[in-house]
Amino acid sequence: MKSGVQHIETIQEHHKALGYPALKHPLMSICRFQDVPPFEVKEKLKFTLGFYTITLKKDYECKSTYGQTSYDFDEGLMGFFAPRQVSSADIDFISPKEGWMLFVHPDFFKNSVLAGKINSYNYFHYAVNEALILSDEEESEMEHLFKSIQSEYHRPIDHFSKDVLISKIDLLLTLCNRFYHRQFITRKTPNSDLLSKFELLLDDYFNSKDPFERVPTVSYFSEKLNMTGKYLSDVLVSLTGQSTLNHIHNKLIDKAKEKLSTTNLTVNEIAYQLGFEHSQSFSKLFKNKTNLSPMEFRQSFN
Repeated sequence: MKSGVQHIETIQEHHKALGYPALKHPLMSICRFQDVPPFEVKEKLKFTLGFYTITLKKDYECKSTYGQTSYDFDEGLMGFFAPRQVSSADIDFISPKEGWMLFVHPDFFKNSVLAGKINSYNYFHYAVNEALILSDEEESEMEHLFKSIQSEYHRPIDHFSKDVLISKIDLLLTLCNRFYHRQFITRKTPNSDLLSKFELLLDDYFNSKDPFERVPTVSYFSEKLNMTGKYLSDVLVSLTGQSTLNHIHNKLIDKAKEKLSTTNLTVNEIAYQLGFEHSQSFSKLFKNKTNLSPMEFRQSFN
């Protein structure tokens, strides 16, 4: 592969560039890491792919992070990439010695239930350092499913091939969704640390910026915490029942209540100070959160 940002649209192009075996099906492939040439990186690469990538990595000689905690991946590690999601590979990249790679083009799912459902799985939009860490039992289940998909992939194509493959992939993705939700529950220490760091960032933002240039965004906090917004929200929902956006809005309303009850600023002035371009947006959010308009809230103190 050449250095720089590049896009590979088809699985066939991808196989050819990396020296992988010829495809059995034009819109999907599955292979084991130990059966393909190792991927060597001579210069840092940035790339996007035109298809879904699902990997199970074993015996992976590297460290990565879960939340803000470093782990050695002796355990099974799964990664998920959606089409056109930017990925990178550094010069010190090391391919896993064992594991699986499953590539599926979106066209393969056309006219199937999975075509609509696959975008609901947040883990396709997580970053590498937010991978799914499997227990031994979960890893065994995944191994079984990958082998089952591989077996069907190598059968001669008939009228049932696509439906059978999609059903197996559907089951694999559903189990991954289950395991990800389990991960949010069982790895409480790093998640609790993450919650504390998020709350500190939230407090610092609202205590140090007045007036705000704009309403704080989910991406502002997720970037500060070195993770994707979707992952941060999923962690917060698992710990508090509320998304990142809800936490931000609750802080905004608390700040608004403070200004409404302790100053003579107009609603327009308060909206501007809180970063709202239009006061109507502020009033709508306030009413939605408190069941009162800003003026009704202020009048309740008189």
